[in-house]
Amino acid sequence: MKTAFINARLVDPASGYDGPGSVLVIGDEIVQVAHTPTIEGHTGDTVHCGGAVLGPGLIDLRVKTGEPGHEPKETLKSAARAAAAGGVSTVVLQPDTDPALDEPAMVDFVTRRARALGLVNMLVAGAATRGLEGARMAELGLMQEAGAAYFTDADKVIVNTKVFRRILTYAKAFGALVAHRPMDPWLAEGAVATASQLSGWNGLPAAPAVAERIMLERDLALAETTGARLLVDQISTADALDSLKRAKARGVKAFASCSINHLSFNEVDLGDYRTFFRLDPPLRPEEDRQALIEAVRDGLIDVIVSAHAPAPAEDKRRPFSEAAPGAIGVETLLPALMSLHHEAGLSLLEVLRPVTSAPAALLGLKSGRLAEGTPADLVLFDPGAPVVIDAAKLQSKSKNSPFDGRRLQGKVMRTVVGGRTVFGG
Repeated sequence: MKTAFINARLVDPASGYDGPGSVLVIGDEIVQVAHTPTIEGHTGDTVHCGGAVLGPGLIDLRVKTGEPGHEPKETLKSAARAAAAGGVSTVVLQPDTDPALDEPAMVDFVTRRARALGLVNMLVAGAATRGLEGARMAELGLMQEAGAAYFTDADKVIVNTKVFRRILTYAKAFGALVAHRPMDPWLAEGAVATASQLSGWNGLPAAPAVAERIMLERDLALAETTGARLLVDQISTADALDSLKRAKARGVKAFASCSINHLSFNEVDLGDYRTFFRLDPPLRPEEDRQALIEAVRDGLIDVIVSAHAPAPAEDKRRPFSEAAPGAIGVETLLPALMSLHHEAGLSLLEVLRPVTSAPAALLGLKSGRLAEGTPADLVLFDPGAPVVIDAAKLQSKSKNSPFDGRRLQGKVMRTVVGGRTVFGG
Protein backbone atom coordinates (compact mmCIF):
# COMPACT_ATOMS: atom_id res chain seq x y z
CA MET A 1 0.00 0.00 0.00
CA LYS A 2 1.48 3.28 -1.16
CA THR A 3 -0.21 6.56 -0.26
CA ALA A 4 0.85 10.18 -0.67
CA PHE A 5 -0.63 12.92 1.50
CA ILE A 6 -0.17 16.06 -0.58
CA ASN A 7 -0.87 19.78 -0.30
CA ALA A 8 -0.84 19.71 3.50
CA ARG A 9 0.35 22.04 6.21
CA LEU A 10 2.89 19.88 7.99
CA VAL A 11 3.23 20.54 11.73
CA ASP A 12 6.03 18.47 13.25
CA PRO A 13 7.08 19.51 16.78
CA ALA A 14 10.04 17.09 16.75
CA SER A 15 11.75 19.04 13.97
CA GLY A 16 10.10 22.39 14.63
CA TYR A 17 8.71 22.54 11.10
CA ASP A 18 5.38 24.23 10.39
CA GLY A 19 4.80 24.80 6.72
CA PRO A 20 3.65 23.34 3.41
CA GLY A 21 4.54 19.79 2.56
CA SER A 22 3.67 16.23 1.66
CA VAL A 23 4.20 12.80 3.19
CA LEU A 24 4.64 9.48 1.40
CA VAL A 25 3.61 6.30 3.20
CA ILE A 26 4.43 2.76 2.11
CA GLY A 27 2.92 0.01 4.21
CA ASP A 28 3.07 1.04 7.86
CA GLU A 29 5.99 3.44 7.53
CA ILE A 30 6.70 7.00 6.46
CA VAL A 31 9.25 6.80 3.66
CA GLN A 32 9.43 10.44 2.55
CA VAL A 33 8.66 13.86 4.00
CA ALA A 34 8.83 16.68 1.46
CA HIS A 35 8.46 20.41 2.09
CA THR A 36 6.77 20.73 -1.29
CA PRO A 37 3.07 20.53 -2.25
CA THR A 38 3.42 17.15 -3.97
CA ILE A 39 5.60 14.04 -4.01
CA GLU A 40 7.53 14.02 -7.25
CA GLY A 41 7.00 10.89 -9.33
CA HIS A 42 4.30 9.41 -7.08
CA THR A 43 1.85 7.12 -8.90
CA GLY A 44 -0.09 5.41 -6.08
CA ASP A 45 -3.06 6.46 -3.98
CA THR A 46 -3.26 10.14 -3.14
CA VAL A 47 -4.94 12.01 -0.30
CA HIS A 48 -5.46 15.67 -1.16
CA CYS A 49 -5.23 17.50 2.16
CA GLY A 50 -6.40 20.86 0.87
CA GLY A 51 -4.12 22.84 3.16
CA ALA A 52 -5.33 21.12 6.33
CA VAL A 53 -2.84 20.32 9.09
CA LEU A 54 -1.08 16.97 8.83
CA GLY A 55 0.78 16.03 11.98
CA PRO A 56 1.88 13.01 13.97
CA GLY A 57 -0.97 11.05 15.54
CA LEU A 58 -1.57 12.22 19.09
CA ILE A 59 -0.18 10.20 22.02
CA ASP A 60 -2.28 10.16 25.19
CA LEU A 61 -0.42 8.84 28.24
CA ARG A 62 -3.43 8.57 30.55
CA VAL A 63 -6.56 6.71 29.45
CA LYS A 64 -8.82 4.59 31.63
CA THR A 65 -11.15 1.84 30.47
CA GLY A 66 -13.44 -0.46 32.40
CA GLU A 67 -12.01 -3.60 30.81
CA PRO A 68 -11.38 -5.93 32.49
CA GLY A 69 -13.92 -5.87 35.29
CA HIS A 70 -16.14 -2.86 34.59
CA GLU A 71 -17.03 -3.10 30.90
CA PRO A 72 -20.28 -1.05 31.23
CA LYS A 73 -18.04 2.01 31.80
CA GLU A 74 -15.83 1.47 28.79
CA THR A 75 -14.38 -1.39 26.78
CA LEU A 76 -11.06 -1.52 24.98
CA LYS A 77 -12.99 -1.32 21.71
CA SER A 78 -15.07 1.72 22.62
CA ALA A 79 -11.98 3.49 23.99
CA ALA A 80 -10.07 2.70 20.80
CA ARG A 81 -12.91 4.04 18.65
CA ALA A 82 -13.02 7.23 20.71
CA ALA A 83 -9.27 7.66 20.35
CA ALA A 84 -9.41 7.15 16.59
CA ALA A 85 -12.21 9.71 16.27
CA GLY A 86 -10.09 12.15 18.24
CA GLY A 87 -6.95 11.82 16.14
CA VAL A 88 -5.19 9.89 18.91
CA SER A 89 -3.07 7.07 17.48
CA THR A 90 -1.52 5.82 20.75
CA VAL A 91 -2.97 5.58 24.24
CA VAL A 92 -1.54 4.25 27.50
CA LEU A 93 -4.11 2.35 29.55
CA GLN A 94 -4.14 2.79 33.31
CA PRO A 95 -3.74 -0.26 35.58
CA ASP A 96 -6.68 0.37 37.94
CA THR A 97 -8.93 -2.30 36.43
CA ASP A 98 -10.44 -5.34 38.15
CA PRO A 99 -8.20 -7.21 38.58
CA ALA A 100 -5.44 -4.62 38.60
CA LEU A 101 -2.73 -4.82 35.94
CA ASP A 102 -0.07 -5.69 38.50
CA GLU A 103 1.59 -8.76 37.02
CA PRO A 104 3.15 -9.72 33.66
CA ALA A 105 0.31 -12.04 32.64
CA MET A 106 -2.27 -9.25 32.99
CA VAL A 107 -0.12 -6.76 31.07
CA ASP A 108 0.35 -9.30 28.29
CA PHE A 109 -3.36 -10.24 28.26
CA VAL A 110 -4.64 -6.67 27.86
CA THR A 111 -1.91 -5.80 25.34
CA ARG A 112 -2.89 -8.76 23.16
CA ARG A 113 -6.62 -8.02 23.36
CA ALA A 114 -6.00 -4.39 22.41
CA ARG A 115 -3.73 -5.34 19.51
CA ALA A 116 -6.37 -7.72 18.14
CA LEU A 117 -8.80 -4.82 17.71
CA GLY A 118 -6.64 -3.40 14.91
CA LEU A 119 -7.57 0.21 15.65
CA VAL A 120 -5.12 2.41 17.59
CA ASN A 121 -1.93 1.52 19.44
CA MET A 122 -2.87 0.64 23.01
CA LEU A 123 -0.03 0.37 25.51
CA VAL A 124 -0.38 -0.65 29.14
CA ALA A 125 0.90 1.04 32.28
CA GLY A 126 1.77 -1.54 34.94
CA ALA A 127 0.80 -1.10 38.57
CA ALA A 128 3.65 0.12 40.77
CA THR A 129 2.39 -1.82 43.79
CA ARG A 130 0.50 -5.08 44.10
CA GLY A 131 -3.22 -4.55 43.96
CA LEU A 132 -2.60 -0.80 43.88
CA GLU A 133 -2.51 -0.99 47.67
CA GLY A 134 0.75 0.93 48.12
CA ALA A 135 2.27 -1.72 50.37
CA ARG A 136 4.34 -4.12 48.25
CA MET A 137 6.23 -3.33 45.07
CA ALA A 138 4.92 -5.15 42.00
CA GLU A 139 7.13 -7.14 39.61
CA LEU A 140 8.28 -4.11 37.64
CA GLY A 141 11.05 -5.80 35.66
CA LEU A 142 8.89 -8.70 34.50
CA MET A 143 6.04 -6.36 33.59
CA GLN A 144 8.40 -4.23 31.53
CA GLU A 145 9.48 -7.37 29.66
CA ALA A 146 5.77 -8.07 29.05
CA GLY A 147 5.39 -4.62 27.48
CA ALA A 148 4.48 -2.21 30.29
CA ALA A 149 5.05 1.37 29.09
CA TYR A 150 5.60 2.82 32.58
CA PHE A 151 4.52 2.21 36.17
CA THR A 152 1.90 3.95 38.29
CA ASP A 153 -0.79 3.38 40.88
CA ALA A 154 -3.05 5.66 38.83
CA ASP A 155 -5.21 7.81 41.14
CA LYS A 156 -3.86 6.26 44.34
CA VAL A 157 -1.09 7.94 46.29
CA ILE A 158 1.79 5.72 47.42
CA VAL A 159 1.96 7.04 50.97
CA ASN A 160 4.71 4.77 52.28
CA THR A 161 7.93 6.63 51.53
CA LYS A 162 10.08 3.52 51.94
CA VAL A 163 7.98 1.65 49.37
CA PHE A 164 8.06 4.52 46.89
CA ARG A 165 11.81 4.92 47.28
CA ARG A 166 12.22 1.18 46.60
CA ILE A 167 10.07 1.50 43.47
CA LEU A 168 12.16 4.39 42.15
CA THR A 169 15.44 2.63 42.95
CA TYR A 170 14.35 -0.55 41.19
CA ALA A 171 12.95 1.35 38.20
CA LYS A 172 16.22 3.27 37.85
CA ALA A 173 18.08 -0.04 37.39
CA PHE A 174 16.38 -0.69 34.05
CA GLY A 175 15.49 2.84 32.96
CA ALA A 176 11.77 2.61 33.64
CA LEU A 177 9.52 5.63 34.06
CA VAL A 178 7.44 5.93 37.23
CA ALA A 179 4.37 8.18 37.36
CA HIS A 180 2.86 9.35 40.64
CA ARG A 181 0.02 11.64 41.66
CA PRO A 182 1.29 14.23 44.17
CA MET A 183 -1.36 14.70 46.83
CA ASP A 184 -1.03 14.58 50.61
CA PRO A 185 -3.69 11.99 51.49
CA TRP A 186 -4.45 13.38 54.94
CA LEU A 187 -5.02 16.96 53.82
CA ALA A 188 -7.01 15.71 50.81
CA GLU A 189 -9.09 13.13 52.68
CA GLY A 190 -12.74 13.48 51.70
CA ALA A 191 -12.10 16.60 49.62
CA VAL A 192 -13.93 17.16 46.32
CA ALA A 193 -12.80 20.76 45.65
CA THR A 194 -9.95 23.19 46.19
CA ALA A 195 -10.03 25.13 49.45
CA SER A 196 -11.13 28.62 48.43
CA GLN A 197 -13.78 31.23 49.04
CA LEU A 198 -15.89 29.62 46.31
CA SER A 199 -15.80 26.10 47.76
CA GLY A 200 -16.58 27.59 51.16
CA TRP A 201 -19.65 29.35 49.81
CA ASN A 202 -20.79 26.13 48.16
CA GLY A 203 -20.20 24.08 51.29
CA LEU A 204 -17.97 21.57 49.52
CA PRO A 205 -15.36 19.48 51.38
CA ALA A 206 -12.07 20.95 50.20
CA ALA A 207 -8.32 20.51 50.44
CA PRO A 208 -5.70 23.28 50.35
CA ALA A 209 -3.61 23.54 47.20
CA VAL A 210 -0.48 23.00 49.30
CA ALA A 211 -1.47 19.32 49.60
CA GLU A 212 -0.14 18.86 46.07
CA ARG A 213 3.15 20.65 46.73
CA ILE A 214 3.84 18.79 49.99
CA MET A 215 3.75 15.38 48.33
CA LEU A 216 5.53 16.65 45.23
CA GLU A 217 8.47 17.86 47.31
CA ARG A 218 8.81 14.36 48.76
CA ASP A 219 8.63 12.74 45.34
CA LEU A 220 11.19 15.11 43.86
CA ALA A 221 13.58 14.49 46.75
CA LEU A 222 13.32 10.74 46.22
CA ALA A 223 13.79 11.10 42.46
CA GLU A 224 16.87 13.23 43.09
CA THR A 225 18.48 10.78 45.52
CA THR A 226 17.70 7.67 43.44
CA GLY A 227 18.37 9.16 40.00
CA ALA A 228 15.13 7.65 38.71
CA ARG A 229 12.85 9.15 36.06
CA LEU A 230 9.68 10.55 37.63
CA LEU A 231 6.56 11.67 35.81
CA VAL A 232 4.53 14.03 38.00
CA ASP A 233 1.00 12.92 37.23
CA GLN A 234 -1.44 15.76 36.46
CA ILE A 235 0.21 18.72 38.13
CA SER A 236 -2.46 21.36 38.75
CA THR A 237 -1.25 24.21 40.99
CA ALA A 238 1.09 27.17 40.53
CA ASP A 239 2.93 26.38 43.78
CA ALA A 240 3.73 22.88 42.57
CA LEU A 241 5.03 24.32 39.30
CA ASP A 242 7.56 26.38 41.27
CA SER A 243 8.79 23.23 43.03
CA LEU A 244 9.06 21.40 39.72
CA LYS A 245 11.00 24.24 38.12
CA ARG A 246 13.56 24.31 40.91
CA ALA A 247 14.01 20.54 40.77
CA LYS A 248 14.54 20.55 37.02
CA ALA A 249 17.12 23.31 37.42
CA ARG A 250 19.02 21.02 39.81
CA GLY A 251 19.06 18.28 37.19
CA VAL A 252 16.40 16.06 38.72
CA LYS A 253 14.96 13.70 36.08
CA ALA A 254 11.45 14.96 36.67
CA PHE A 255 8.80 15.41 34.02
CA ALA A 256 5.22 16.57 34.41
CA SER A 257 1.85 15.98 32.82
CA CYS A 258 -1.23 18.17 33.01
CA SER A 259 -4.77 17.25 32.06
CA ILE A 260 -6.52 19.14 29.30
CA ASN A 261 -9.36 19.71 31.80
CA HIS A 262 -7.17 21.82 34.09
CA LEU A 263 -5.98 23.83 31.09
CA SER A 264 -9.57 24.42 29.94
CA PHE A 265 -11.64 24.94 33.10
CA ASN A 266 -11.39 26.52 36.54
CA GLU A 267 -13.31 26.13 39.79
CA VAL A 268 -16.00 28.59 38.67
CA ASP A 269 -17.13 26.00 36.11
CA LEU A 270 -18.47 23.89 38.98
CA GLY A 271 -21.41 26.30 38.88
CA ASP A 272 -24.49 24.82 40.49
CA TYR A 273 -22.74 21.57 41.46
CA ARG A 274 -22.33 20.21 37.91
CA THR A 275 -20.86 16.77 38.49
CA PHE A 276 -19.22 16.51 35.05
CA PHE A 277 -16.72 18.95 36.58
CA ARG A 278 -16.10 16.70 39.58
CA LEU A 279 -12.48 15.85 38.81
CA ASP A 280 -9.43 14.46 40.58
CA PRO A 281 -7.36 16.55 41.12
CA PRO A 282 -10.13 19.13 41.55
CA LEU A 283 -10.41 22.19 39.37
CA ARG A 284 -8.33 25.12 40.57
CA PRO A 285 -8.70 28.93 40.56
CA GLU A 286 -8.14 30.83 37.31
CA GLU A 287 -4.67 31.93 38.46
CA ASP A 288 -3.57 28.30 38.53
CA ARG A 289 -5.05 27.61 35.11
CA GLN A 290 -3.17 30.52 33.60
CA ALA A 291 0.06 29.35 35.28
CA LEU A 292 -0.42 25.90 33.76
CA ILE A 293 -0.90 27.39 30.30
CA GLU A 294 2.33 29.37 30.64
CA ALA A 295 4.11 26.23 31.84
CA VAL A 296 3.00 24.48 28.65
CA ARG A 297 4.22 27.43 26.61
CA ASP A 298 7.71 27.44 28.14
CA GLY A 299 8.05 23.64 28.26
CA LEU A 300 7.98 23.23 32.04
CA ILE A 301 4.98 20.94 31.56
CA ASP A 302 6.17 18.15 29.27
CA VAL A 303 2.96 16.28 28.50
CA ILE A 304 -0.75 17.01 28.17
CA VAL A 305 -3.15 14.12 28.80
CA SER A 306 -6.87 13.70 28.30
CA ALA A 307 -7.18 12.00 31.72
CA HIS A 308 -9.95 9.97 30.10
CA ALA A 309 -11.97 8.48 32.96
CA PRO A 310 -15.37 7.11 31.91
CA ALA A 311 -18.20 6.97 34.44
CA PRO A 312 -21.78 5.87 33.67
CA ALA A 313 -24.71 8.19 34.31
CA GLU A 314 -25.70 6.49 37.55
CA ASP A 315 -22.27 7.32 39.01
CA LYS A 316 -22.49 10.98 37.99
CA ARG A 317 -26.14 11.80 38.72
CA ARG A 318 -25.55 12.10 42.43
CA PRO A 319 -24.87 14.90 44.91
CA PHE A 320 -21.58 16.53 43.99
CA SER A 321 -19.65 15.09 46.94
CA GLU A 322 -20.87 11.58 46.13
CA ALA A 323 -20.41 11.63 42.36
CA ALA A 324 -17.60 9.62 40.80
CA PRO A 325 -14.64 11.82 39.85
CA GLY A 326 -13.34 12.03 36.30
CA ALA A 327 -14.38 12.84 32.77
CA ILE A 328 -14.03 11.33 29.34
CA GLY A 329 -11.70 13.27 27.07
CA VAL A 330 -9.72 11.26 24.54
CA GLU A 331 -12.12 12.16 21.69
CA THR A 332 -12.28 15.86 22.59
CA LEU A 333 -8.56 16.28 23.29
CA LEU A 334 -7.63 17.85 19.95
CA PRO A 335 -10.36 20.53 19.74
CA ALA A 336 -9.68 21.38 23.39
CA LEU A 337 -5.99 21.81 22.51
CA MET A 338 -6.99 24.10 19.67
CA SER A 339 -8.63 26.40 22.24
CA LEU A 340 -5.16 26.95 23.70
CA HIS A 341 -4.02 27.89 20.19
CA HIS A 342 -6.92 30.19 19.32
CA GLU A 343 -7.60 31.74 22.74
CA ALA A 344 -4.32 31.57 24.66
CA GLY A 345 -2.07 32.28 21.68
CA LEU A 346 0.07 29.14 21.80
CA SER A 347 1.44 28.07 18.43
CA LEU A 348 0.43 24.76 16.90
CA LEU A 349 3.94 23.49 17.57
CA GLU A 350 3.58 24.42 21.25
CA VAL A 351 0.20 22.73 21.73
CA LEU A 352 1.05 19.60 19.74
CA ARG A 353 4.51 18.95 21.23
CA PRO A 354 3.09 17.74 24.60
CA VAL A 355 0.89 15.19 22.80
CA THR A 356 3.34 13.98 20.13
CA SER A 357 7.13 14.19 20.32
CA ALA A 358 7.38 14.79 24.08
CA PRO A 359 5.42 11.71 25.25
CA ALA A 360 7.10 9.65 22.53
CA ALA A 361 10.51 10.64 23.89
CA LEU A 362 9.46 9.78 27.46
CA LEU A 363 8.43 6.27 26.43
CA GLY A 364 11.12 5.72 23.82
CA LEU A 365 8.61 5.39 20.97
CA LYS A 366 9.54 5.85 17.31
CA SER A 367 6.21 7.58 16.65
CA GLY A 368 5.27 11.16 17.48
CA ARG A 369 7.14 12.72 14.57
CA LEU A 370 7.06 13.15 10.78
CA ALA A 371 10.29 11.56 9.65
CA GLU A 372 11.49 8.88 7.28
CA GLY A 373 11.51 5.43 8.83
CA THR A 374 8.98 6.24 11.57
CA PRO A 375 5.53 4.63 11.97
CA ALA A 376 2.86 6.06 9.71
CA ASP A 377 0.70 7.35 12.58
CA LEU A 378 -0.89 10.57 11.36
CA VAL A 379 -3.74 12.95 12.03
CA LEU A 380 -5.24 15.28 9.43
CA PHE A 381 -7.34 18.08 10.89
CA ASP A 382 -8.69 21.56 10.24
CA PRO A 383 -7.65 23.72 13.23
CA GLY A 384 -10.25 26.40 12.45
CA ALA A 385 -13.28 24.27 11.67
CA PRO A 386 -16.11 24.79 14.18
CA VAL A 387 -17.09 21.83 16.35
CA VAL A 388 -20.01 21.59 18.78
CA ILE A 389 -19.38 18.85 21.33
CA ASP A 390 -22.40 16.57 21.75
CA ALA A 391 -21.62 14.04 24.46
CA ALA A 392 -24.42 11.75 23.28
CA LYS A 393 -22.62 11.31 19.95
CA LEU A 394 -19.16 10.58 21.35
CA GLN A 395 -17.79 7.08 20.83
CA SER A 396 -17.17 6.36 24.51
CA LYS A 397 -19.72 4.16 26.27
CA SER A 398 -19.88 6.72 29.07
CA LYS A 399 -20.92 10.28 28.27
CA ASN A 400 -19.46 12.25 31.19
CA SER A 401 -17.86 15.07 29.20
CA PRO A 402 -17.36 18.53 30.73
CA PHE A 403 -17.13 19.83 27.15
CA ASP A 404 -20.72 18.81 26.37
CA GLY A 405 -22.41 21.64 24.49
CA ARG A 406 -19.20 23.63 24.08
CA ARG A 407 -18.41 25.34 20.78
CA LEU A 408 -14.80 24.62 19.90
CA GLN A 409 -12.59 24.64 16.84
CA GLY A 410 -10.53 21.81 15.42
CA LYS A 411 -12.10 19.02 13.39
CA VAL A 412 -10.39 15.67 12.88
CA MET A 413 -10.68 14.70 9.23
CA ARG A 414 -8.63 11.49 9.16
CA THR A 415 -6.67 9.34 11.59
CA VAL A 416 -4.04 6.97 10.24
CA VAL A 417 -2.41 4.26 12.38
CA GLY A 418 0.34 2.10 10.91
CA GLY A 419 -0.56 3.32 7.43
CA ARG A 420 -4.22 2.33 7.81
CA THR A 421 -7.05 4.84 7.97
CA VAL A 422 -8.95 4.09 11.18
CA PHE A 423 -11.16 7.18 11.13
CA GLY A 424 -12.45 9.45 8.37
CA GLY A 425 -11.22 9.24 4.85
